[in-house]
Order: sequence, then C-alpha cells, then structure tokens
Amino acid sequence: MREGVAAALFGSGYSVHTEPDGAALSGTVASYRPDLAILDVGLPRGPDGFDLGSWLRAETGIPIVYLTAADAIDERLRGFDVGADDYLVKPFSMAELLARVRAVLRRSGRLTSATFEIRDLLIDEANSVVRRAGQLVELTKTEFDLLCVMTREPGRVFSKVQLLSMVWGFDKYEPNLVEVHMSALRRKLEVHGPRIVHTERGEGYVVRP
Repeated sequence: MREGVAAALFGSGYSVHTEPDGAALSGTVASYRPDLAILDVGLPRGPDGFDLGSWLRAETGIPIVYLTAADAIDERLRGFDVGADDYLVKPFSMAELLARVRAVLRRSGRLTSATFEIRDLLIDEANSVVRRAGQLVELTKTEFDLLCVMTREPGRVFSKVQLLSMVWGFDKYEPNLVEVHMSALRRKLEVHGPRIVHTERGEGYVVRP
C-alpha cells in the first residue's frame, strides 16, 4: 500500500519519500524537508502513528494526514488531538486521498502554483482563479473544487458518487447535491463559451478536452 500511495502521489506531480516506520523519521525530516506527512497508526515497530504525529507537529508544524484502518471514534479523535489536518480510513479511494492532500496543502498555503488549460479555460488552482476566453469566472468554493477534480483528468467520466467522495468527502448522500452544483458551474462557464462539462447518460460528468 505504501508503494501504491507513493506512485499515485508521484503521478500527480509530487516528490515523495517513504519510510516503513518512524525509526529514521527525524533524519528524513531534516534532509528531505517535507511539506506534508501521510501517516498510518499501526506500524511494524517503534512509536505508533499518533506518537509520530505529535512529534511532527511539535518539531515541524507540517500538515498531517492519517491514512489508517484505525476507525474507532476515540482513535479518530486522538488523531485530531495530536494535530491531524485530515483522517482517512481504509479502505479508501486513491482519488479521494489525492483530493484531500491537495485540500490540506492549499489550506496550509503550501500548494505550489498549478494551472490547467483546456481549450479557452484557464484554472489557477493555487490562487482559486478561473478564466474563460480571458474573462474572470466567479465560482463558489464547491464549484471550483468540482471543476478542478474534473479538469485534472480531462476525458475521464466521474460518477456522482465519486464526486461526492472527492469534493464533499462522503459517498452516501442525495445525488441531487452534485446536480445542483454542476448546473450552477455549467451556467457560469457557458456565459463565456460553448459547453465544456458534459453529461454521460447513466454514468456521470466529463470535461471534454
């Protein structure tokens, strides 16, 4: 799983360093200087993830995301008590993990400038700015997050459940929530040009490159 997470992060443009446990963590932090840590709770040896998170928060102040099978409410609360910025329970969606990592980095001001261009649409993710045909498009945070999720992978069809998980962080909710925000997003984008977010009947939504 560690290798799979590292590969997904690397494929999304991040530089990644992995460790099997916390034995060498202090040396790794000093030499690698990470912007974010993803921690499991149950490790094969040495301090558990909670102790490591507490040390990281005190020594570095970097954001922490827990990715763990420890799903009891007291374990989740302990994670946030030691300074977690997010807590994701296994089994998990890799797309959701990537979305949460981006959100934590953005909130902490550590997200490097990233822009996406599709046809006449320009998205500056780091500064939350969208332009179409050179015109500024005013979006809500949810509309902006929806657009970013889809434009990172143009041509991919996202189901409503996937979007609920990646944007709102859950997958059991009224699907009309996605439809309402998607309708508003489309309306704002189409003021300045033809449709760019399309519906695949019975499947979901896609940004056509």
